[in-house]
Amino acid sequence: MAAPALKHWRTTLERVEKFVSPLYFTDCNLHGRLFGDSCPVAALSSFQTPERLPYQEAVRQEFRPAQIRDSFGPTWWTCWFRVELTIPEAWVGQEVHLRWESDGEGLVWRDGEPVQGLTKEGEKTSYVLTDRLEEGDPRSLTLYVEVACNGLLGAGKGSMIAAPDPEKMFQVSRAELAVFRRDVHRLLVDLELLLGIAKGLGEDNQRSFQALYTANQMVNVCDPAQPETFPVAQALASRFFGQRGGESQHTIHAMGHCHIDTAWLWPFKETVRKCARSWVSAVQLMEQNPEFIFACSQAQQLEWVKSHYPGLHARLQEFACRGQFVPVGGTWVEMDGNLPSGEAMVRQFLQGQNFFLQEFGKMCSEFWLPDTFGYSAQLPQIMRSCGIRHFLTQKLSWNLVNSFPHHTFFWEGLDGSRVLAHFPPGDSYGMQGSVEEVLKTVVKNRDKGRTNHSAFLFGFGDGGGGPTQTMVDRLKRLHNTDGLPRVQLSSPGRLFSALETDSGQLCTWVGELFLELHNGTYTTHAQIKKGNRECERILHDVELLSSLAVARSAQFLYPAAQLQDLWRLLLLNQFHDVVTGSCIELVAEEAMCHYEDIRAHGNTLLSAAAAALCAGEPGPEGLLIVNTLPWKRTEVLALPRPGGAHSLALVTVPSMGYAPAPTSLQPLPPQQPVFVVQEADGSVTLDNGIIRVTLDPTGCLTSLVLVASGREAIAEGTVGNQFVLFDDVPLYWDAWDVMDYHLETRKPVRGQAGTLAVGIEGGMRGSAWFLLQIGANSRLSQEVVLDVGCPYVRFHTEVHWHEAHKFLKVEFPARVRSPQATYEVQFGHLQRPTHHNTSWDWARFEVWAHRWMDLSEHGFGLALLNDCKYGASVRGNVLSLSLLIPGRWRYPRCLQPQLPPVGAACPGPGARCRLERLLGVLACGSVGDGQTGGDQPPGQHAGPQAVRGPRQPRRLLAAHVAAGSGGRPLRPPGAARPRWPPAPSGRPPEAHLFSLPSAVPVAGAATPTKLSLLRVGFCLWKAWGGGAHFHLPSLIHHLLNNKPLTQEPCYSPCSLPKGLSPDSQGRKTLPQAFGGKGKIYRVWVAAPGRDLGFQRPQGG
Repeated sequence: MAAPALKHWRTTLERVEKFVSPLYFTDCNLHGRLFGDSCPVAALSSFQTPERLPYQEAVRQEFRPAQIRDSFGPTWWTCWFRVELTIPEAWVGQEVHLRWESDGEGLVWRDGEPVQGLTKEGEKTSYVLTDRLEEGDPRSLTLYVEVACNGLLGAGKGSMIAAPDPEKMFQVSRAELAVFRRDVHRLLVDLELLLGIAKGLGEDNQRSFQALYTANQMVNVCDPAQPETFPVAQALASRFFGQRGGESQHTIHAMGHCHIDTAWLWPFKETVRKCARSWVSAVQLMEQNPEFIFACSQAQQLEWVKSHYPGLHARLQEFACRGQFVPVGGTWVEMDGNLPSGEAMVRQFLQGQNFFLQEFGKMCSEFWLPDTFGYSAQLPQIMRSCGIRHFLTQKLSWNLVNSFPHHTFFWEGLDGSRVLAHFPPGDSYGMQGSVEEVLKTVVKNRDKGRTNHSAFLFGFGDGGGGPTQTMVDRLKRLHNTDGLPRVQLSSPGRLFSALETDSGQLCTWVGELFLELHNGTYTTHAQIKKGNRECERILHDVELLSSLAVARSAQFLYPAAQLQDLWRLLLLNQFHDVVTGSCIELVAEEAMCHYEDIRAHGNTLLSAAAAALCAGEPGPEGLLIVNTLPWKRTEVLALPRPGGAHSLALVTVPSMGYAPAPTSLQPLPPQQPVFVVQEADGSVTLDNGIIRVTLDPTGCLTSLVLVASGREAIAEGTVGNQFVLFDDVPLYWDAWDVMDYHLETRKPVRGQAGTLAVGIEGGMRGSAWFLLQIGANSRLSQEVVLDVGCPYVRFHTEVHWHEAHKFLKVEFPARVRSPQATYEVQFGHLQRPTHHNTSWDWARFEVWAHRWMDLSEHGFGLALLNDCKYGASVRGNVLSLSLLIPGRWRYPRCLQPQLPPVGAACPGPGARCRLERLLGVLACGSVGDGQTGGDQPPGQHAGPQAVRGPRQPRRLLAAHVAAGSGGRPLRPPGAARPRWPPAPSGRPPEAHLFSLPSAVPVAGAATPTKLSLLRVGFCLWKAWGGGAHFHLPSLIHHLLNNKPLTQEPCYSPCSLPKGLSPDSQGRKTLPQAFGGKGKIYRVWVAAPGRDLGFQRPQGG
């Protein structure tokens, strides 16, 4: 008679652990019997290439004999293996696998199609040749294995997250046939789960001891050498797992998931193959497990698979019809949640939703962004406008200071739009189905009692890999076991339906979801930031001018296909590890090439549209100045003259209009010219009658006065335009992080007196310039410019940067007191504290903004504008703009790969960059008051272009222009209807909603196939001031949901109000009461056979 088990917890636990260990006693334990008989492959041959060849081309190459442990590489190369197999006759009735282990990522090809990913780091080291070998099955076959010379997380040296080692070599350590013991696998899964329950519930829980003693009994009855003992052990496990939990058990919705960074530690092209390796493995799981559901985001990755692996794409469509493959997210890529413009964010959903609708027959209702570096307060409104009601992420679990208080809640945006948000309580998007993770999902849930459901995303991620059969088996076994939460293989739709049922008790979080980590990504790699901002601006201008050209000229064809390609390329580079700069050098170089392509093709399209708009204008061949902004502007421009020279001219252009450029030098305008005075001490004063600027002999700003009121903007006893260096040694990764303690290392950069010199001596423009030594090895030159009639002073800066682990900023102390500073975000602005009262306040020591930030008290304020910077902060009364962070880890060949002051980048040590920083004073209604002092919003991008002659586009001028007499508006007349070209798919091109000032957003949407309105042209703009605050009056929701435009245009619940009445011409007029000031919306809609529009009220 066997003795009872002694009650020694540790020895019993470790006994079971050794019985299933892959490391200890494998000659006699259960794990050592997972594979039975084996034999080597019949023949192995290979060839190497630096290219990523398609299968059809690769198999035609010359293969040479290869051996196990032969080296191949280096990094980013590909080695193709031809594997010839002969299965022994004795294995009939057995499950046969190809066992393959390599330090590179592999993809098995069979009969010309990919069938299995093989990645050692992703626990995929075998391919199932047959789950049961039958008598008539072929014994010989040939497979191809495509091995990429990189691992799951790139090819770093000595670190998981590191720049790639270009000399790294790879090898195959195992290639053999083996019999797989499925019964052993099931026992191993059960014993591992029982161990997990015993450890997870602990020694104070009775169910824990039941699990441990059940596992111990299984070890007693199971002899690894005698398979006939396995059923007895299996029965013991089934008895334990068959004990059910109560009705109140928490329900976990387990979903297969595979987060693949579109580019990060590997280039874009390798991501294409990562998708194939991961998703073909998911297809295998869906075939073997009908209840398994796989959630997949990022339309761009699916589009790549469609292009490169059409057979795999067809299988994904098949499983989508079955409900097992579920596209989620609704966006083109999982973009950064902070830096892209509002229009770009809308385009993410536009392109993503349209792709999912076209390829899979439905749009997504959930925004899926598990891994990004913060979430803009404008996202809820954009989501709701694009048909998204739900939101899932987990990144705020990375907060360094404060724990976010919810896992399930309503998230409310700037305009009051709300979405149901859920953070998986396990705080991961890459679970593996362990008991520890299942218990953590319940224990860590911060909304216990409010809801009884939560998500569980399982599968290897970041570098791909995805779920494994072992993970699925674990979760199926835990379906309903006493002592544990209920586990369902579920879908996002079922999860959010259950959460909506429980939503009556949920809390609401208002405003941004700020990640208290990775603050350095707002500044890292300034060249990428500059390229992103410039391309956003170019595409805005192309679409606006092209839309107006269509309305004006029947011969002009709207470039719908070209614009979609350019937008998709820009959206690709707004992936959260690219636009943030937290990628390797190879990816950054690819991004810069992409930006250059967008600039080149965008400028070509700009020229064509401008030529069409100006065609037929009377007068000599000369320059025309085109303004793409929706308000009048007047500015000084440097116009080209014969012989390559340039001259300054004050030009005036209507909103969305054009005007002829002066053909000769003009006298000074009636307003006060710019006066420039250099004092005996070397200081310089610039005065244009609106503001007066004084620079000390080193170039610092000692005074900035609003002349009309005489009020000083610079704090007493301080200077503005003060460059400051900080030490940059974060706790973790220097490309991502800036720590709070960097503020303790502040070192002002002091210039030498006498370096300030006058540049332009006044009149139309005045300027001064100086040189400045930064640190031990770097230098900076800056020109300070003031134009006639201009309410702000501009700073043009070039930097030669040779510093490591330093953080460069520029500071402007303001003579203003306010507990809140205002920062521009997508389609609006946001206030953040200037004090450190609470941990939530001081954790925002470094924040992000778009084109401006402002510190104001009632009636007066100081605003700092920029052309391509995002990192910012206001502490007390000091406005600080972040300029440069080295981020050395990604760039082993250079000290500082990016660069510098408000918007530029350095491809190598000593490289030069140009940046522009704008400083403006807003008075009598400041941004900080939530008001404005006029019709012109701060921080809008430059919009005019110079066009040579009525038909020959010349060049783009980076200048702001404004209204006056003699110009021509480009807005289409009421009688004119645009003739839209057919889109490549037979659908109309995008319906364009063009925006406006930063506080009032508008975006674009495309008409899907079923939209009854066949051709749409839509332009919308709004005066600065008036209207619903932060409101997005768009057709996006309307168009994406296939609702036709009838006599009364339909809008989403959060768009234009009802109460429209026709005027004498049959147009619709918005009621005067909406917006309070009458400066509301002007919408022009053209459609076949009708002309609907919303006109500004008379006298409004």
